Amino acid sequence: MKITLGQLALLLGGSLEGPAEREVSGIKGLEDAGPEDLSFLANPKYAPMLEKCRAGVVLVDREHKVPEGLAIIRVDNPYLAYAQVLTKATAKPYVPLGVHPKAVVEPDARLGADCSVHALAYVGAGAELGDRVVVHPGAYLGPGVKVGSDTVIHANVVVYQDCVIGSRCIIHGGVIIGADGYGFVFDGQGHFKIPQVGIVQIDDDVELGAGTTVDRAANGRTWIQRGVKIDDQVHIAHGCVIGENSLLVAQVGISGSSKLGKGVVLGGKVGVVGHITIGDGAMVGGGSGIAQSVEPGAVVSGYPVMPHRLWLRTRGLVKRLPEIFSRVKKLEDRLDQREEEE
Repeated sequence: MKITLGQLALLLGGSLEGPAEREVSGIKGLEDAGPEDLSFLANPKYAPMLEKCRAGVVLVDREHKVPEGLAIIRVDNPYLAYAQVLTKATAKPYVPLGVHPKAVVEPDARLGADCSVHALAYVGAGAELGDRVVVHPGAYLGPGVKVGSDTVIHANVVVYQDCVIGSRCIIHGGVIIGADGYGFVFDGQGHFKIPQVGIVQIDDDVELGAGTTVDRAANGRTWIQRGVKIDDQVHIAHGCVIGENSLLVAQVGISGSSKLGKGVVLGGKVGVVGHITIGDGAMVGGGSGIAQSVEPGAVVSGYPVMPHRLWLRTRGLVKRLPEIFSRVKKLEDRLDQREEEE
């Protein structure tokens, strides 16, 4: 879409330094942007690129110094402003499909206004969909499933019976919600399955990445709270609670009944044992193993975890261990020789 710099500044609540009548119609990085493109500077390390930047306008923070002659819009958060512009530029009007002739919707399922149920999707008995819900091809919504308004269920998602998904959620392809939790007890001859009779509850504004699995609780609920964003290939076991606005990066695994507070960040491939608590605002570095509870606000890494800065120092020393060992061995030999001489 074409938009003037004046309109852009008004849209973003920013302060324009440049010609208000100039139009831009594209969005590109600082290196590739031309006179008809908008760009942005979110990371200060890329600031030198501004010297040669040809963009029609650049989003920068309120205080950043820029080369003379470069049109800019000053905003509080350039990355957020970029995301807002990109969202508006790529938005397409929603046109409801209704129920495709090759979809299956059980007679007692209830659909809100303007839903889209694509070919080969299934909506089970007693299921309830809010307004403008989109169910893409091959998705399965089991009996009694509830989905809030404006949620998008992508292709080949499986939602087992009685699970609940809130409004404005995005559930990406291949996600499985509500499979049985991993519960068995040895009866002397084999492993006796413990019935998993709880549900999964997903609150509003949650996004689940492709291939993620969220197991149903043995009793009660596995609970993903409002605003949580989960990357691809994440596993959340039965009875877990993921607090509001937490971020889980790819290949995180969380064992049963563990609880994450609000705003927790787990880097890629973090493993969490069961029945522990990670406090509000804690951050865990990628590849770490969490074997005990983590205090609110802590920043930890490693296996086992330790304060992040200590882990960085420890990791830096690992490659020097052969050298350190050799030096210690020489010192020991010298001490032994001195003792013999005495």
